[in-house]
Formats: sequence, structure tokens, C-alpha cells
Amino acid sequence: MIVLAATPIGNLGDASRRLVETLSNATVVAAEDTRTAIHLMRALGIENRPRLIALHEHNERAKASEVVELARDEDVVVLTDAGMPAISDPGFPLVEAAAAAGVTVTALPGPSAVLMALAVSGLPTDRFTFEGFPTRKGGERRRAFQALAGEQRTMVFFESPHRLAETLADMAVGFGGDRRAAVCRELTKLYEEVRRGPLDELVTWASEGVRGEICIVVAGAAEATEEATLDDGVRLVLERVAAGMRMKEAAAAVADATGLSKRDLYEGALAAR
Repeated sequence: MIVLAATPIGNLGDASRRLVETLSNATVVAAEDTRTAIHLMRALGIENRPRLIALHEHNERAKASEVVELARDEDVVVLTDAGMPAISDPGFPLVEAAAAAGVTVTALPGPSAVLMALAVSGLPTDRFTFEGFPTRKGGERRRAFQALAGEQRTMVFFESPHRLAETLADMAVGFGGDRRAAVCRELTKLYEEVRRGPLDELVTWASEGVRGEICIVVAGAAEATEEATLDDGVRLVLERVAAGMRMKEAAAAVADATGLSKRDLYEGALAAR
């Protein structure tokens, strides 16, 4: 079978007993970075030296069939550099190919940056969506956030530290600067920090520079109520336009969030300018 094995996201003490036992007995390990896999096994005191196969984002589709065939006869343990394989990491094409070929796939549960960030964010956890890494292209990123403006579930994103300020600024435009959010960095590590506040405040904080592995958790849109008036909606549209959003996109975003008519919002905002 194929065994997706979750590895620590920072603190080595989070490695499970099952992970240690599985790696101690493994004959084949498919790893995102074989050097990282070797370092992990040494750090865990594992003397076993299995066959190592590189399985990363650049070769995983080409390698998937080979690994699946190996897994017909022996267990193949799949490791990424941190966390659960296939969650914004290599693994999905392999699982897809294994399912199609009738090869069993199981997982060793363990550390998850997504779930930890959600749990410590202070935002609702009953319903959430994981959006992975936003696109690096500014225009596409802004449009993606605008499309999510009406999403009522809490949203979890990954981001690199050098793009954090720009991404938060685009979120403030797409979701509104007063939308609650949390930036969780260096989870389980020595300098773990959770910064909570409205997006506008987080933009100011991040503009000074932030280091480390980053998760962003953003509150979902408030449920539309009958109390939302056209005047309120027009005000929200104009706020988004002032922040850099196009009028039509701003009207569409506010319409999704409030249930008001996009046409009425657009015309009302034009008249109010």
C-alpha cells in the first residue's frame, strides 16, 4: 500500500510513535526532498536506511505510475518536508493514480499547519475552507479574493513572508479592511506568534517585515440580513473602490456579501460619486 506520513511542521517532538515505527521498518520511502528525509530519520534516531525515491512537484506525475506499481508488492511511505502529503504538498497525483489502479492508500495522521492555525486563530472553526497559496500575480490574486468576498466560512491560506504585506493589502481590498483575520507564523517553533486584528491593522504590521512560515486565517463574510440597506451597500462599494477595486467588481463583491442587487449597488455608487 501507499502510506502518507505526516511529519513535524517545526517541533521534532510532534513526530508520532507510529511515524517512528513506520520509518524504522520501511523498505521504500518516496520523499519530497530525500536529504530532508534522511535528516528527519537521523534526528529521530532511526537507523533504518530504506530505498529513497525523489517525489516532488516537478516529477510527481511522471513518477506516480512507477511508485504505484512498487506499492502493489510492498509498502511505500510518502514524506513531504513538513505536514501531511497531498495538502499543498506533493502527493495528490500519486493518490489519484493509486485510486485508479486499485492500490490501497492510507495515512499516518499528525501535525497540520492548516488545522493548528485555524484552532489558534480565535475565528470560527465550525466551518472552514482551505485555499492554499494565493497566486503570485497581483491582478489574479485580487480577483481571487474578490470572488471569495461572500464566502461565509472561515478561510485558511498559506503565504510566503516576502509576499505577506502585499497579500494582506489585497485581502483588505477584496474582503474589506475591517474583516477580522489572524496571521500565524512559525507554528510549533521557538518564535511562534499569532497576530490577530482587522486586515487594515495587519497590513500596517506586516509592512515592517515578517519572517518565517506563514498561515493566514480570515473570517468569513457576515451572513446577509434584512437590515442591510442599499445606502449601507453603496458605502461599502465606495470604500472598496477607494481602496483600488473596480466599480463593477466592488459592486459584485458587496452584492455577494449582503444579498443586495449588484445593479442597484453599481448604479447607486455611480450616483454617489
